[in-house]
Order: sequence, then C-alpha cells, then structure tokens
Amino acid sequence: MASRTPGHVVGPPVAPDKPARADYDTDFYSWSLEQARLLRESRWAQVDRENVAEEIESLGREQFNKLESALRVLLIHLLKWDHQSERRSRSWVLSVEAQRDEIENILADNPGLAPRVAEAIARAYRRARIEAAKETGLEKTAFPEVCAYGLDEMLSRNIGL
Repeated sequence: MASRTPGHVVGPPVAPDKPARADYDTDFYSWSLEQARLLRESRWAQVDRENVAEEIESLGREQFNKLESALRVLLIHLLKWDHQSERRSRSWVLSVEAQRDEIENILADNPGLAPRVAEAIARAYRRARIEAAKETGLEKTAFPEVCAYGLDEMLSRNIGL
C-alpha cells in the first residue's frame, strides 16, 4: 500500500493501454453508459455487440409486454362490465378510458407492434379471464374461453353509466 503524506493528493491510476471495461453482469449501469459512449464515438471494435443487441431486443419485448399489460387491464374491466352490471362504477369507466389511452399511445409510438396485436390480445385475455374470475368471485368458466372482443371494439365500445 502506498504511503500518504499529509496534504498529498493521490491522483487516479495511470490509464492502462486498454481501458477497464464495465462488466455487463456485475455493473449494468456503468456498462450501459460505457456502451452508449462507445457507440457515440464510433468505437465499434470496443462495443460489446452481443449484449448490446440483447438489450435492444429486450427493449422491443418490453414494448410488447407493455401493450399486453394495458390490454389485460382493459379486458378485466370489460369482462367485469359485461358480467357484473350491478357493480358498474365511475371508477371502472375511468379505468377503461385510461387503458384505451395507454393502448393507443403504445401503438402510435410503436407501429411495428400492429401485426402482433392479435397475439397480445390472446395472451392478455388468458390472464384477464383468470383475474376477472378472482375479482368477481365468478367461476372462470363464466367467461368465454377465447376473447370475444376485437381491438376496434375494445377501443371504441361505448362504456358509460
């Protein structure tokens, strides 16, 4: 260990020929900043291409998951609306409106998701059916096995008290 004399400031170590790389597995934050810097500087040979590609793909999956989640919440409310008319509330109407806005925004921001909307609805519906059964106390079989709503109906159907 180097000895320190009072008032002596120890500077950073001398940079090695090859700078230390932030580790993807142990310091994602530093790694991501480093990769962004390398890309901006066009230092292609130093870019961690495999992990950068994986992260970009992950961002795309995140947008699909965001769409699926918003569809699931909307479907839960539509199922409850159709199967428990006596419990309809202003809160449900506002939740439907909020999810419609979210879905429209996601699709406007990510037009490449359009071909996958049917898949997102099918996946969202499987979970929405289970959650609607849990929230309503009805049997899962009270709800259709396959989603009966198309995207246009889900986004435009008149819901009001």
